[in-house]
Parts: sequence; structure tokens; C-alpha cells
Amino acid sequence: MNTLLLLVTCIAILACGYIFYGRWLCKQWDVGEGDDPTPAHELEDGVDYVPAKAPVLMGHHFSSIAGAGPITGPIGAAIFGWVPVTLWVLVGGIFFGGVHDFGALYASIRHKGQSIGEIINANMSRRAKKLFVTFSYLTLILVVAAFASIVAGTFKATFNDGVLDVAASNANASVAMVSLMFIAVAIIFGFVVYRRGASMLVSTILGVAAIVACMAIGMHWHPLYLSGTTWMIIIGVYITIASVTPVWILLQPRDYLSSFLLYAMLFVAFVGVVGAHPNIDPSSFPAFASAPGKPIFPILFTTVACGAISGFHSLVSSGTTSKQLDKVKDAKPIAYGGMLLECVLAILTLCAIAYARQTGHTKGATDIFAGGISAMCAKIPGCAGLEHILYTLLVLTYSAFCLTSLDTATRLARFMFQEFWLEPGQTAKDIKSGWKKLMVNPVFATVLTVVLGIALGLSGWQKIWGLFGASNQLLAGIGLLAVATWLGNIGKNNKMFLVPMAFMIVVTISSLVITLIGQVKIVAAGTAKDWGPYAQVILAAFMIILAVELVIEGVTTLAKKKSN
Repeated sequence: MNTLLLLVTCIAILACGYIFYGRWLCKQWDVGEGDDPTPAHELEDGVDYVPAKAPVLMGHHFSSIAGAGPITGPIGAAIFGWVPVTLWVLVGGIFFGGVHDFGALYASIRHKGQSIGEIINANMSRRAKKLFVTFSYLTLILVVAAFASIVAGTFKATFNDGVLDVAASNANASVAMVSLMFIAVAIIFGFVVYRRGASMLVSTILGVAAIVACMAIGMHWHPLYLSGTTWMIIIGVYITIASVTPVWILLQPRDYLSSFLLYAMLFVAFVGVVGAHPNIDPSSFPAFASAPGKPIFPILFTTVACGAISGFHSLVSSGTTSKQLDKVKDAKPIAYGGMLLECVLAILTLCAIAYARQTGHTKGATDIFAGGISAMCAKIPGCAGLEHILYTLLVLTYSAFCLTSLDTATRLARFMFQEFWLEPGQTAKDIKSGWKKLMVNPVFATVLTVVLGIALGLSGWQKIWGLFGASNQLLAGIGLLAVATWLGNIGKNNKMFLVPMAFMIVVTISSLVITLIGQVKIVAAGTAKDWGPYAQVILAAFMIILAVELVIEGVTTLAKKKSN
């Protein structure tokens, strides 16, 4: 199969899905009818509820949901072959992930910009909300730990017996320096646009030029050579500040400018595929027989998440995006369109895998993606000398999106922690005294989240990372259930949620049962080398119970509504 033919075909299918299925969803839910104000205008507070222009919010949303997922997922699932991965990305993106993201955003703006937890509370029960918020918060702690470690890994210097290896550390030091300068540029951008009323077009042009300048400077001047632990502490301080500052200062402008890095990455990848258009090498996508003990169901559907459907997306849609949506009609291009654009990135990753092994780029997901794409670009006449520059650009973009998802996850975890202590209809401002006032304090909630996340990141988040795929897809299944319940309660068509919801719940429970059995065997045999297997047994059992409890509540609610 030629990669160019694969890419063009997939883009055409995704475009048709956006135009026709997306339009049908809007009609079924009455999206965009009238000029109803959004929560960003109704509840504007200058901190979390701040209206953003559609391109700016698209930048935040896309940067936050993308992260490393659409790259690492297809690479991890390559053991099953390129055909199953491609089919899941297309079917999952159009009929599962797009519906999930769009539905979560639309439901949230109809619930005052509140999270999926509050939607569950309003349409199912308070007990179901408590279970969901607890689970979401624990999952986000794991995300903070993992992404902080990934970012620190792309920044840290290499030390051999305590001696700095400058040559081996230059690339990481460049990425770190560019990232720090980029944050400064974003803050300046936010100030001149939101507080000085500067032209968005002019500011965007200057902002993109500043990013290019930061890259040029960072590649030649990078004096910071710090250890991974030091970077973890610095990142912890950064995400603490980023989580509590008004979104217009850092989150909106940084994510908006970050999106241009992603667009550049997509463009470079597309040019590479068009220019080199290699055929897919069968050895890069082993046959099913090469993955013994790893059944395609359910592993494929928990490994490829962000490129098809991801529960983290519903937290972003209902956590930060819904609080910044300027107009209801922007929901479709931002949520549904953002999901399908992420599918394109997943397909481009498949094309990169097809070429990476031929060129010796096999050292992890970052090297496979960046190496495969930059090597394809180098095959274009006259572009051979750009391979190193493009490789650095792609690694920088990968790191930038991990950092974006990291501080978005921190802010979402802060929201979840605060919501846990609130009664229906309450906000943090309604709590005037008592111990709950401390619990809903944004600074306290953020500091606690960051301390737990960074501590887990330093103590071995990899020990329980095997559960993340299932926990993330359980969030997706519950998100679909929550929106389906709400639509049923208000008399709207919710049938497009039922099959995806049932499928994701079955996938999740199957994956958790497999994990639980495997870890119980390790514990029973006395071969556990650390606390990881014990933690996975407890968490897997908890998530199975949670899934069953919420499904029973959701199905009961839907059945009562249908009966009435």
C-alpha cells in the first residue's frame, strides 16, 4: 500500500464524515439555532470563563487533546498491522470520538460550562457524580505524573558518572530553551491582545515570527543543562502557576500559538509523504502472529485512543473549552473538527512508521515519528540538508504538546477536586467558611494536585501506566453515557451514542479483567518486584466496580425516561 494513496483516501473519508455526519448531528441536537449566549459570556469572570475567538479556542482545544496520544497510540498498536489501526482511526474518529467530543462540549455549554461530573449529577445521581469525579481526579493525577516525566525527559541533560555529556545533551537543552522562551512569548501575546487591544492578525504574524526566532536562538544558545529531577520540580512550579492564572494570560495565547507548531508539523508530514510516498514496509507492521498473548480485542481499542476516541477529550471539552466558547455554532468545528484533525495526525504517524524502520529510527515514539517524517522530507530533491532541522522541529512540537496537555490536565484536576465538595448548583464562591472553603480553594486544590502528580512522576508512574489505556477509555464510555442520558432527558435523539457507549464499556471491562487476572497471578506467585502489581489489582477492581455501577445507573435512567 502506498502511503500517499492511504493518506489522501483517509483525508477524503474524514472530510465526508465532518460535512455529512457532523451536519446531521447538529440537526439532531439543534446546535447553533438562535443566538443563545454561552457560559463564557453569561459567567465571564476573567479567570476561567473568558470568551475566545474561534481560531484561538481551536488552538487551545486541539493542543490540549492532541498531546502525544495520536503519535504514541498508532506506534504502540503497530504490532496489529496498519489495516486494523487505520480502520479504527476512521470509524472511531467519525462515529465514536467526534460524537463523544462534540456531545461533551454541547452538553457542558447547556449546563453552565460545568464538567461531565456535574452533568452526571444533574441527569443521573449525586452518588454517580461522586464516583465519576473521584475516578477522573485519580486518572488526571496519573496524566500529570506521566506528562511531567515525558516533558522533563525531553529537557534533561545526560550525565555519565556525574559528569555532563554536552554532546548528548545539546538537543534536549535546545528544546528546553525554546520552550521557556515560547512561554514568555505567549504571555506577551496575551497581554497585548487582551489588555492592549492589539490586532489579532498582526499579533499572530508577530507571534509566529517570534516562535521561529525562539527556535533559531534555542538551537544555538541553550545554557541550561539540568537533571531530570530538577526539571520535574521546575515543571511542577510552572503548572501550579499556569493552573490558577487567568486563561487569557497563558493558557489561551500559549495554546493558540502552539497550534501553529502543530499545523507546521502536519504540513511538514504531509509534504514528506507527498514527496517520498514510500510503500508500507510489511516488516514495520508485523502480522498478528508476531504479537503472542496480545489479543487485538480489546488491546487495539485501548492503545489507539486520542486518534480515535479518548475520555480525556470529554474532560477538556467540558472543563476548559466550554468555558471559553464564544458562539454555539463554533462547537462543531472545534470539537468534532478537532477530533477528525487528530485522526489525520494518527494516519500521518502510520506513514512515518512505514519509513522509520528503513532509516534506522526505532528509539521510541518520538524518534519513530520525527525520524520517519524528517527522513521522508530529506528524500525530496534539495531538502537533504533540512533533515536535522526538521527532526528538531518535530521533537520540539511533540514536547510542546505534552506540556500543553500537562497544564490543561492540571487545571482540569483542580476543577474536579473543587467540584467533589460542592452541592448541586453551588460554585466555589458560594462556600464562605468551614473546611470546605479550603477544599474548594483553587490554590490549595492545585498545589495538592501538583504535589501528588510530581511525587508519582518521581517514584515510578510507569508501574501503573498499564492501566491508563483502560481508565482513559472508561472515561470515554462514561462520557458517552452521560451525554446520552442528558439528551434522553430533554427529548433529543441520543441513539448515535448507544453503540459507541456499549462498545467502549465492553472494551474497558474486558481490558480491566485481563489486567486484573494477570496482576493477581503475579501477586499470588510472589513475583511482584515492587508496589506496582498490588496497586494495579486494587485500581483495576475499583474501575470494574465503578463501570458496572455507572452503567446500571445510566441504563436505569434511560429506561425510566423511555417508559415515561
